[in-house]
Amino acid sequence: MTSSSRRGDILDALGHAIVSGRVRPGESLTLEDIQSRHDVSRTLARDCVRTLESLGLVQSRRRVGAIVRPQTDWAALSPLVIRWQLETTPAGPKFGALTELRAAVEPVAAAAAARRATEQQRTELLRLARIIHEQGSAGSVASYLDADIAFHALVLTASQNDTFAALTEVVAEVLSGRARLTDEAWQSPKAEALDLHVRLAEAIAAGQAEQAEQCMREIVAEVREVLLERGLRGLLDS
Repeated sequence: MTSSSRRGDILDALGHAIVSGRVRPGESLTLEDIQSRHDVSRTLARDCVRTLESLGLVQSRRRVGAIVRPQTDWAALSPLVIRWQLETTPAGPKFGALTELRAAVEPVAAAAAARRATEQQRTELLRLARIIHEQGSAGSVASYLDADIAFHALVLTASQNDTFAALTEVVAEVLSGRARLTDEAWQSPKAEALDLHVRLAEAIAAGQAEQAEQCMREIVAEVREVLLERGLRGLLDS
């Protein structure tokens, strides 16, 4: 195992322990404990703690260790934090919060993409939409997911708005998190969702901003309905 892989494993273990509540706010993580528990060097333990600190999960204090901070202090849009939260509690409230974020951002980004996308981006969106439809219809979840992540990332990028583009990794984690749930019916996209991706790509390619915005709004609404069908509540029904 490479040192970077080892670092990733230790960081994931610590991140999961914090977001799951196994290590609660106010409790401390010491370098000595991380070293002994995970059999790693002090240098690697310190590096992991520094990463957790940069994400707002802990605050280092001399002679005490790394104190776990409350969730309100965490970097809510960090792809790492999001992944840990969705892996730890797949059906938890984070999905609701991120679905609200997508509903606020992605339709506007789609409209902007219809106005500003380059010809190459328009062509690529049409290609990805065809793959999404083909792979989704065939039940090829892995291939569908890869294309879906690339598609939504490209819509954000094609908006030519750097603040939207900065959310590509966030949306990727949300899409991956949904697919990580093991229920087959959950993973398989609905036919109307597949059709909406094609219609969205066609609207962007044709420069139809209002239609693109509406298609993306319907895509995110479909996700919300699926989440509610699966019993996820929280922000979604309030």
